[in-house]
Amino acid sequence: MNIEIIENEGIQIAKLSSDQVEIRNAQDAVEILMNCRYKGAENIIVTKNNLTPHFFELKTKIAGEILQKFSTYDFKIAIVGDFNTIESKSLKDFIFESNKLGQVNFVGSVEEGIEKLTSKS
Repeated sequence: MNIEIIENEGIQIAKLSSDQVEIRNAQDAVEILMNCRYKGAENIIVTKNNLTPHFFELKTKIAGEILQKFSTYDFKIAIVGDFNTIESKSLKDFIFESNKLGQVNFVGSVEEGIEKLTSKS
């Protein structure tokens, strides 16, 4: 796992620099969070490809388990990918609600992720 640190507006953001699945379950999330925290990051950017495909099947509850770890460790996360083609209404609603709250952000680019993670609102 390669972690790149990006600093923007005094905020350290970790970015996974791999297109491989790195987060398969809650334990993987904790290990990555601890590595990011050790490097001084307060937030994290991952790509859709870094998450197990089961993350996007809400009935598996994997998304909730993984995202709960980010909340517990007070990390904001930006998930980069193309979410415009999603057909599942429940997943669309989940993404919409997550983006409103700001702890979890589904974004189209790394730049948009950086903006969301450094925004004061």
